[in-house]
Order: sequence, then C-alpha cells, then structure tokens
Amino acid sequence: MAEQGRVCWKRFGLLFAPVAAMTSLLVGATAQGVIGATFAVSGNSFKLFAGELRGQGFSLATDVDRTENGQVFPVIVTGVRRAAVTGLCTSALVKTPVGTITLQLTGGRGGDEVDIDNLVIDVVAGQTAASIRDLELGRDAGTLDEVPAGRGPAGTFGSQARVVTLRNVRLGARAVTAATFSLPDLDLKVSRGEHECY
Repeated sequence: MAEQGRVCWKRFGLLFAPVAAMTSLLVGATAQGVIGATFAVSGNSFKLFAGELRGQGFSLATDVDRTENGQVFPVIVTGVRRAAVTGLCTSALVKTPVGTITLQLTGGRGGDEVDIDNLVIDVVAGQTAASIRDLELGRDAGTLDEVPAGRGPAGTFGSQARVVTLRNVRLGARAVTAATFSLPDLDLKVSRGEHECY
C-alpha cells in the first residue's frame, strides 16, 4: 500500500514561528488601550502600503529605535490619532533554512476600511501624495499633542496637523503600534520567495 502523505513538523515549525509572531504583533494590537511605543525592535525593516489613509490628528518627530543588543536606528515617528485606511498591505521578508519567505498581511480591500486608533509608525523611508490641513511645522517635538504617543525628544524638530489625507502610501518601517487595529477582512499568508507589497 502506498505510504500516505506526512507533515514535516520541523519545517512546519520553522515557517509557523514567524507567522505567529507577526500575527501576534498586528492582530493582537486590537486590544483596547494605548500600547507602549518603546520596545526592542528586531533590527529588520518591513514594508507598508495603503491605497488611502484619512486621518484626524497627525504628527511627525525624529527619534531612534533600539535592538536588544544595543544597535540604534534613526526613525521618523509618524502618528495618526484616528485613521481610516483602504488597500492596506504589510509585508516582511524572513530568512529561514528553506530560503527567504514573505509574510504578508492585507486588509481594507473591496470597499472595507481598516480602522486604527493611536497609530504610530517608526518610518525609515516613505513616499506618498499628501493633503494636510492646519499644519504646524518646526514645533518642539516634546510638545506635540495631536497624537497621544506621537511626541519626540524635547528640543528636537517636530510637526503636526489636524487633518491629513495620504494616497498611494509606501513606507519602510521598523515598528508599528496602535491602541485599536480593526481589520474586517484580514488576510494573512506566507509564501516562498520575495513577494513584497511594492
């Protein structure tokens, strides 16, 4: 009798661990309450894409992220107090013993919106088309008050606005935090090779 197919548990574990970690980070962020923005980052960047982001309360400040072993990375701390996002895609490349895999999370497709409260993204590079209202440019980053977790170090350059609309958003990021992250059509997948959002 032909041998039945079997699960290779070692390979399954290698692929499942990073998927579980990403799911915990992004889906687990739906818990109510402000999530602390200071944690040790992995040192790897990932990509975020959004077709459109409409925000109430917007801030920008410079800061640094730190890894567990003390590496420091300069970032632009970008905050949105209340965001409605369509066409969301997040992707991360992970090196494994079976080669590079891509973890990809999508939501806000087909007319559904992703709703996010107190969103903070530690950005390393970005590109977008922007419409901004009631802008304050050059404000002391320690005094920013549009986004609860959007302040930077006192005495450094910051800016904020009351309303922002961003289209075709392409960001390279090191960390994301949110108080509430609601994805009505969450799709999470892992695939071999490099299949990033943009």
